[in-house]
Amino acid sequence: MVCHNCGREIKVIGKVQRRDECPHCDADMHCCKNCRFFDPGRNNQCTESQADYVKDKLKANFCDYFEPNKRVPLTSRGGAQTVQRDDVRKAFDKLFKK
Repeated sequence: MVCHNCGREIKVIGKVQRRDECPHCDADMHCCKNCRFFDPGRNNQCTESQADYVKDKLKANFCDYFEPNKRVPLTSRGGAQTVQRDDVRKAFDKLFKK
């Protein structure tokens, strides 16, 4: 799981409890922004149609449908982010070659 606040990876063992906090920045872990169903483009910002509306997406809640997200950490070194950055740079350089 990746923290919505600091972007760092969190090792989750078992189920994320409502009062769990990120060990790096103390943000709530059981919140909408850390859920795999969170989607800012959807109604109620959630792809789970049966989930109740949650007003504050950054605070811990009691949603029974919560599942930890599977995002790529923002703080990772190398990996897909480096490849993507290199590809973007190459595409940019191609624009100005004769």
